[in-house]
Amino acid sequence: MRAIVLCVVMCAASARAVPELAVSVEEADVLFGPALSGKAGEALKARIEKRRAVCAGDDEAVRRCRIEGGLKELFGKDKAAASVAVDLFRKTGTVVGLLPEQVMDGQYRGMLRLVPRLPTGAHRRHLNEAAAALTGLDEFFVDLEARAAKATLGDPKRVSFRTRPLGLRFFESVKRRTPSAFAEGWTVSHNVSGSLFWSPRATADTYVHEIFHLNDEARAWWSARALKDVYGRIVARCGIDKACLTPYAPDGIVVKGGTYYAFMPDNGVIEYAADVGKRYVVEHRALFAGKAPKVPFRCATPENAEAWRLVVDEFFGGIDLLPPC
Repeated sequence: MRAIVLCVVMCAASARAVPELAVSVEEADVLFGPALSGKAGEALKARIEKRRAVCAGDDEAVRRCRIEGGLKELFGKDKAAASVAVDLFRKTGTVVGLLPEQVMDGQYRGMLRLVPRLPTGAHRRHLNEAAAALTGLDEFFVDLEARAAKATLGDPKRVSFRTRPLGLRFFESVKRRTPSAFAEGWTVSHNVSGSLFWSPRATADTYVHEIFHLNDEARAWWSARALKDVYGRIVARCGIDKACLTPYAPDGIVVKGGTYYAFMPDNGVIEYAADVGKRYVVEHRALFAGKAPKVPFRCATPENAEAWRLVVDEFFGGIDLLPPC
């Protein structure tokens, strides 16, 4: 089973305080699992149990202590990486671990061999950027709701977009750079050789896309139903012709073969929806930084406006602070 379900209740974005512990010690150990096999794994397991033996307090304090102890031992001598992982857990409840080795059918990418890889040493920047992406997304939604309340003279609007807690599994794609990430069951898997992680901002944007998938999945793939019509009209008009699709593309990522990722036939409407969600965050972040887009995505075509409204109402509390078209 590839997915690890860490919480069964949708968590509103407005609840941004330190979360109740939604990840059990056993679930955390599943995330640590790929590092616990073989002789080295047995030794690591013994060190984790020794560290956990000193945990004391009430039930929740013990569980937190035991998970933190596991994280510290998992990262071993890379104290800086361990500190980032523990801090992320304390702030968001997200637990860092590893993806089990597997062969993945990457569809148009071909068959991919994925192996567990800790984000330590030269790969530590991936952990740093992932943690910054997750905490930054929390901060963004707090700011968004505050600005929305001010704009509506105190009428509260709440975002329904869960960002925490997650399982965060690191891996490497052998001799490949794809997939950069994938998400399922409130777990994001992050490739330390992923082609999309070329900057902290690119990492942050990729995490919005993946976490959108998790929220969409929790709604029984809402986008496949709600956006099917508008997406179908765009594809019927343009097929995979890049020039035709350009006004409709919510993101500029182009895949092998020359079309936009959102319109690659093997990807379908759920990837388009996730890119619309990402574009929402990107454009509002630009607005908050005093760099509002001259032509917001929703203003480019009627189809964009339709998809935007549906996504904003479903996931972002109907909050749209961008200037009118």
